This record gives sequence, C-alpha cells and structure tokens, in this order.
Amino acid sequence: MAIASKDFTKVVHAGVHPEPITGAVMTPIFQTSTYAQTAPGEHTGYDYSRAKNPTRDALETAFAALEGSTYGLAFSSGLAAEHAIAQILPANCEIIICDDVYGGTGRMFRQLFAKYGITAHFVDMNRLESISEKISSRTKMIWVETPTNPTLKVVDIKAVAKIAKSHHITLVVDNTFSSPVFQSPLQLGADIVVHSTTKYIGGHSDLIGGAIMTSSKELYDQLQFIQYAGGAVPSPLECFLLLRSIKTLVVRMQQHEKNGMAVAKFLESHKKVAKVYYPGLPSHPQHAVAMEQMRGFSGMVSFDFKGSYDEVLVFIKKLKLFCLAESLGGVESLINHPEKMTHASVPEELRKKLGIGPTLLRLSVGIEASEDLIADLQQAFA
Repeated sequence: MAIASKDFTKVVHAGVHPEPITGAVMTPIFQTSTYAQTAPGEHTGYDYSRAKNPTRDALETAFAALEGSTYGLAFSSGLAAEHAIAQILPANCEIIICDDVYGGTGRMFRQLFAKYGITAHFVDMNRLESISEKISSRTKMIWVETPTNPTLKVVDIKAVAKIAKSHHITLVVDNTFSSPVFQSPLQLGADIVVHSTTKYIGGHSDLIGGAIMTSSKELYDQLQFIQYAGGAVPSPLECFLLLRSIKTLVVRMQQHEKNGMAVAKFLESHKKVAKVYYPGLPSHPQHAVAMEQMRGFSGMVSFDFKGSYDEVLVFIKKLKLFCLAESLGGVESLINHPEKMTHASVPEELRKKLGIGPTLLRLSVGIEASEDLIADLQQAFA
C-alpha cells in the first residue's frame, strides 16, 4: 500500500481554521487557565483549561483526522494516555499484552495497576493461540503494539481484532512506531489507538505528549472524563507545537522510511551485524503481514551487533551523527541500548526470552542524507 495523495492535504489542514477575531492562519496559543463567564455557569463553552482549551480542541480534531476516527484526546505524555486507557478497566480484571512492548507500558501494568488486582499476561502475539489460551471471563482488554519495541515484531491486527470481538474484549493498538501515515489500526478492527506524540507525530524532540483516538462514543466519554478528572493534559504551547509538527508529518515519514530502508539494507550486508530487525526487509519473519497492513515502515531499525558488549560501547562512542539517547522519531538520528536504557525495567528473564541483550541496538533513523548516516555507521564499525 502507498501513502494516499489526500494524506498530504489532510495533515496540513487537519484541525486548523483561521482564527475568527483576527484571521490568524495559525491556531493561536490560548495561554490562559480560566475564562470570563457572563453569569455563574454561563460561558462560551470554556470555563477552565484543564477541561477545554481552544488550542487543544484544534489539536484533538487533528488527531481524529489523522487516524480517521470520530474522537481524539490529547494528553501530557504517551504514558499519561496509556494510564487513562488502563483506568477504564475494572478492578480485579485481566489484560493480555504483547510480550515485546515498550518498557514503560509493561512497568505501568506490573507496578502501578497490579495493586488494583489487574493481572497482565504478556504473550507472543505472533502465536494467536497464545492470546486465546489466556482469555477468561475476567479478560477485559487486549493490548497490541505493532511494530513492537524494540525487536520490531509485527502483530496481525485484523486477526487479533477478530479474537477480541468474538469475546467482546476491547482492543487497544499502540501505533507510535508506525504513525498514522503508515498504519490505520481502527480500520483493521481496533477500538482504541494510542500514541506517544513525543515521537513521530511531534517529530522534533522538543515536546512530550500523548494521544488517544477512537470512534466509540462510549469509550470516548469514559476517556474524556478521565482526562478531565485526572488532569494529565498538555499545555497550550505543546498543543501548538504538535499542530505545527502534524503539517509536515507525511513528508517527514517518507524520508524516515527511505533512510530506514537504506540503513537496514546496509546493516544486513555488514559482517559485524548478526541480525537486522526491520519489517520492510523480505527477511523479516512477519514481512508479509507488514506488507498487508502497513503503507510504509518508518525509520525504526534494530540490530544485533556481532561482538562483545565492550565492542558495542566502542562502536557507540565512535558514532558522530547517531546520538546515544532515549526516545525516537525525531528528525535527528539516535541510537539506543534497550537492555540498559528503555527496557531496563523489563524483567531479566523476559528480556532474555525476547532477545533484548547486551548486543542489541535500536536506531531511530532521522531525515539526514542516507549516505551520510551509512558512512557514519561504516566508520564506527571500522
């Protein structure tokens, strides 16, 4: 599947209308906490910015447009958005989560929600039977991240959605790694889509944010109340920056994918690389599924370094363009060591099972010239 030409127009205009008083083309930053009321309880629809803010309203409209949903909600971080989703679960229920999931997601369920009697089962969702085996009368949610973090497994959303719907279970898909440009989980059967907008949607490593998209009025009402009552909302400035970033999302994602593919192919041919994880490569175990449900493969590439951990450290220190840092999806290229950094909170036994070891490295390939990125990797390997 290819990016539709209408997507270029959609991201430029989503949620944005000229401001009616001044005619400002760009949505203003409504940097206010409160609003004047004509009488007690009588106002224009805005009374306090935790509840509603015009800049955030525009952003949430844009979020819905990106994922083709009816509703969008903005949060102060990706984990704040995930926390809101978790709060719709009843106490003493069960949730099934893909095993290779962002470390913060696993930590949230293992350490925060376990005390409410919520049991999380982490399973390999490339084996659909592993999902069915864990379903019970207490199962209320299935949580998919695809491609996964950090080994980039691809989960068949349609197949999982079929299982979820047959048991009346809510299906959540974390679409952060793919972005709405390359994957549309709601069209594949998901009930809720969640993003860390810090990553590709923000795209410039200068903000923290999260998003939830859904077309279910029932789910939206629950989540919107949690957003309001919990208060984990982004500031008007973050909303403005995200609206700015969305306008270039398609063109950025095209360059991320172009560079990601070039880097993945280079790594696959290098003698110092044991294995490359990139859904766009024919060698990827779920390449056929990726081709079916994705329109592109973004710039996330992981690989196993052929050597010792000490050699890995030397390699990282020699890099000039790839910066050692957490996070991903920015215009600049980053390198991450999941075992020591983003996935340090994952239980050691599960890390070993997933292959998150001392020689696994995760690249967030930016939008620089691909030949410069490959040259940087080449000199570091040398």
